[in-house]
Amino acid sequence: MLNTYARAFFTRVLTPFAALLLRLGVSPDAVTLVGTGGVMAGALVFYPQGEFFWGTVVITLFVFSDLVDGNMARQLGRASRWGAFLDSTLDRVADAAIFGGIALWYAGGGDDLTLCAVSLFCLASGQVVSYTKARGESIGLPVAVNGLVERAERLVISLVAAGFAGLETFGVPYIEWLLPIALWVVAVGSLVTLGQRVVTVRREAAEADAAARPGETPPQQGNSASPQGEA
Repeated sequence: MLNTYARAFFTRVLTPFAALLLRLGVSPDAVTLVGTGGVMAGALVFYPQGEFFWGTVVITLFVFSDLVDGNMARQLGRASRWGAFLDSTLDRVADAAIFGGIALWYAGGGDDLTLCAVSLFCLASGQVVSYTKARGESIGLPVAVNGLVERAERLVISLVAAGFAGLETFGVPYIEWLLPIALWVVAVGSLVTLGQRVVTVRREAAEADAAARPGETPPQQGNSASPQGEA
């Protein structure tokens, strides 16, 4: 939901910056790699130490690379399959670093195994939510559903809550509870979104199979590209 409106807004805002990078000879792939590296550094250096405010500041500075690199490719007029693959793959890496960093805090100094488990669930469910859409599309289905909590919502909810929770170190009372609440919201929302996508794929697959010509063999389950064959 949020992704549709936020992406359009920030694309307009970041277009001049993307044009500047192109004039400086920077490639879209370089922006993708640097952006992911910055997000990982902010998440895995600051978050495990409980430095949520500064970690979120660093992550926020780099997370917009996800919009800048695509903007640069469009301005160049050479959007590629490789660029789309690299961008999507590194998005998953960045998301895992964010929730992994939070999980490391709760497994260590945060001393809360329940919230550690919730953080890991957010990490895993986010990956699966993305996979369900990609896998559905790979077998020729539109997967025409947005879902309650997509990547943009997961990032905004988690990063805003983490940033404000980090204000505890500046003496703001009780604000540390924002992050646990946000993690539960993301966990439940991701589970709902996963259900929405699975139901949608099931319906679309049934419709596609019913519309198949007589004698046409539908895609077989359990092939090398199926979930069972994924590493």
